Amino acid sequence: MTAPQQVDYADVLRVWQEADAVPQIAHAWLFDHLMPIGGDPLGPAYEGWTLLSALAARTERLRLGLLVTSNRLRPPAVLAKIAATVDVVSGGRLDLGIGAGSRTDIPWARREYDAHGLPFHDAAYAVGALAEACTVIRRLWTEAEPFDFDGTYVQLTGAFGNPKPVQRPHPPFVIGGRAAATLRVVAEHADVWNYPGGDVADAVRRGALLDRYCAEIGRDPASIARSLVLPVAYDDPGATRAAIGRAMEAGFGHIVLSLPAPYPAGVAEWVAGKLIVPSG
Repeated sequence: MTAPQQVDYADVLRVWQEADAVPQIAHAWLFDHLMPIGGDPLGPAYEGWTLLSALAARTERLRLGLLVTSNRLRPPAVLAKIAATVDVVSGGRLDLGIGAGSRTDIPWARREYDAHGLPFHDAAYAVGALAEACTVIRRLWTEAEPFDFDGTYVQLTGAFGNPKPVQRPHPPFVIGGRAAATLRVVAEHADVWNYPGGDVADAVRRGALLDRYCAEIGRDPASIARSLVLPVAYDDPGATRAAIGRAMEAGFGHIVLSLPAPYPAGVAEWVAGKLIVPSG
């Protein structure tokens, strides 16, 4: 994962193209913020989906996505169109990472919304809107005829998506979050659950809650892959390797390694050689 803030486009492109040539690395991720959430508050921060499309066109193998898209930033039908376009550009390599958006208790959370004239509803509204967004996006990707949608948060008339994504029936939904209400949306809609952070013990507790919500709706919890983000320390690879081991032992098979900038030369090969623990 390369956070597209406080870096140049050329830096991110270099790392992604290096990773594209390293078979041990399966995915590459950006985040979705319109202003920096770390470092110089007036520094550069690239729009995630625009950057993702550019990177999709310059890579060949990696699966790719945003970890995770803020559902607050774009109307879901517009997001469905953007994401389908990226899936076509990438030749069918998109994972749709999506979540409710920034928590209201984070001090910097409102800044980017207020600065761009975007509404910042409370958490209950954001989670309800996320559930409807997942429904709408899936329908736009799969239905052959226009449809109307009259939801609590989303209203559409004559909605239709063309082109469809390359992937059938649609790109995987990677839903991020740890709050109980969000985990109910995960149980209903996700192919992959992403725990936003590196606290393995808390992730296990939240995973048990997700299992319970799956049981309540009759879904096999094993049908939802488990994903977790771990920070990388260039000067202490042993600590990162140990964290990877703990996460995998806890059932998190999809490990996202968050690389701090600036990115050293050959960082993708370094990740493969120093951090990725061979299976078996």
